[in-house]
Amino acid sequence: MTNKIELTDLKPAEGATKKTVRVGRGRSSGCGKTSSRGNNGEGQRSGRTSKRGFEGGQMPAYRRLPKLKGFQIINKINYAAINVGRLEALNLKEISLETLKEAKKVHPSSEGLRILGNGEIKKALTIKANYVTPSAKEKIEAAGGKIELV
Repeated sequence: MTNKIELTDLKPAEGATKKTVRVGRGRSSGCGKTSSRGNNGEGQRSGRTSKRGFEGGQMPAYRRLPKLKGFQIINKINYAAINVGRLEALNLKEISLETLKEAKKVHPSSEGLRILGNGEIKKALTIKANYVTPSAKEKIEAAGGKIELV
């Protein structure tokens, strides 16, 4: 004869099951009288359900934390924008982000340079920038200048 395992032979592992606690069944059970609910208040009443985010009267986390508004750009490039009219007053032959930082005309944290078309220019300048507006390009080339996009 072979030893067959029957369903009646299966038992849970040692310590896998616990006896269910029967609350409200007298003092000797350890969970009598208030049935482990405390003495008074909302939590002792039957049918008590606290709303989502309720923290016992404490100001809830969703109200304590600041709210973010709008879309946050992760890899934002901080461009320095300068008009064509201001370039002539700088007395520089070549204009780039580095030369403008040395002259303290743009913020030191700037990572790129944009040339905008407001104002007039009469000098021929060499400009190295990340972006030049069409009107600025037209004015610089009319004055005999060159533009290099970086």
